[in-house]
Amino acid sequence: MIQGTTSDAGKSTLVTALGRSLARRGISVAPFKPQNMALNSAVTPEGGEIGRAQAVQAAACGLAPHTDMNPVLLKPCSDQGAQVILNGKALSLIDAGAYQSLKGTLMASVLAAHERLARQYPVVLVEGAGSPAEINLRAGDIANMGFAEAVDCPVILVADIDRGGVFAHLVGTLALLSDSERSRVMGFVINRFRGDLSLLVPGLEWLERETGKPVLGVLPYLQGLYLEAEDALPDPPSHADVEGPLRVVVPVLPRISNHTDLDPLRLHPRVNLQWVRPGQPWPGADLVILPGSKAVRADLAWLREQGWEAGIRRHLRYGGKLIGICGGFQMLGRAIHDPSGLEGPAGSSVGLDLLDLETTLASKKQLRRVRGTVFDGAAVAGYEIHAGVTTGTCLDRPALRLMSGPEGALSADGRILGTYVHGLFDLGSAAAGLLQWAGLDTPVGQDLALAREAGFEALADAVETHLDMGRIEALLGLR
Repeated sequence: MIQGTTSDAGKSTLVTALGRSLARRGISVAPFKPQNMALNSAVTPEGGEIGRAQAVQAAACGLAPHTDMNPVLLKPCSDQGAQVILNGKALSLIDAGAYQSLKGTLMASVLAAHERLARQYPVVLVEGAGSPAEINLRAGDIANMGFAEAVDCPVILVADIDRGGVFAHLVGTLALLSDSERSRVMGFVINRFRGDLSLLVPGLEWLERETGKPVLGVLPYLQGLYLEAEDALPDPPSHADVEGPLRVVVPVLPRISNHTDLDPLRLHPRVNLQWVRPGQPWPGADLVILPGSKAVRADLAWLREQGWEAGIRRHLRYGGKLIGICGGFQMLGRAIHDPSGLEGPAGSSVGLDLLDLETTLASKKQLRRVRGTVFDGAAVAGYEIHAGVTTGTCLDRPALRLMSGPEGALSADGRILGTYVHGLFDLGSAAAGLLQWAGLDTPVGQDLALAREAGFEALADAVETHLDMGRIEALLGLR
């Protein structure tokens, strides 16, 4: 099991790297995360929902994603409430306090999922969540040491040196563990190191003397690495100095979900993507994208509070293009109804009224992978994750033609596009066509799958070069 001293310490990255390293040597390996909290999710072939990080890790291991790889997924709808996804299906909307009492029940499902994986794969790489030293959450823990103790697995502790205080993070984390938990930690990995490694050696030697545990390696800061984010919003590189870049603006909604939809544009050399954050004025753009949201009505109200609705309408008056994806698609209509309070207080909200449609949230989610073509005939592939049922005359002008039938909507003037399909830009053909529609001359689509494979290989090379793989293989029972 890989645990971290903090969130974003490198747990997901290390599991991905080790998974690819083992898989390319012919070792059957699978990822597993007992409990994940993230708004970036993925759809499995059997129609279940799991954290996107586990789908990425599965791909690194050469596997299709499966719900057993992430049996409990929490999708926050507010600061104190989240939707619980159990074994790929939505269970309930629950507040943080009530969830603590539910964890004992969920542990049985977690252990059953892990057992099924362990019967299929000789190696299971387990990822913790947050930090095992969150002592306020220790009771009934299913995500970190509680799980490790239940299945009796060794733990590697990873810390991020780039944020500073790495020795305090490691020693402090050990100090807050129980004796049995502390003895379970078999070594440390230090992540994202820049500079002269010889200057770090005295600290590593002190750490080993102080704790009696080995440093299994120091991973360098890898520049230009593409790996889909588990949840945090990555800053896009600036392409503003490129001649004739397409300016794309995306508002950062409080409950933005599946922002990995924007990765192909964030990485595109001729696209200047800009996140618009709270308090910022609405910038000029060629294309505005309203992303997915886990709390559509609340995020639409927040967008209006920021004064951004006027910016969107001005953008359209000046001839700009607009895309709404999933929750963003629902915002484009006349109204959004949530009669059962699935995403917050029950009620209805007035939409932006840019497309002739209405959406009613229903308890049953649509979870499926899709393939088809965009309105210009370019191939598209992606997935749907939504609880909304959308109706209206605008659907008579579909934005996409999927194998299952028409999908989404395109406005009569051809400047507004709405769709439930995530991964809209993932295929180079669809990206090129949509960017040309948005105004980019001689567009070229990014091959996201190729970039991801290159990232997997770079990560595997890094762990094989910089970690003590002999010791790690011994922990995995391979030696």
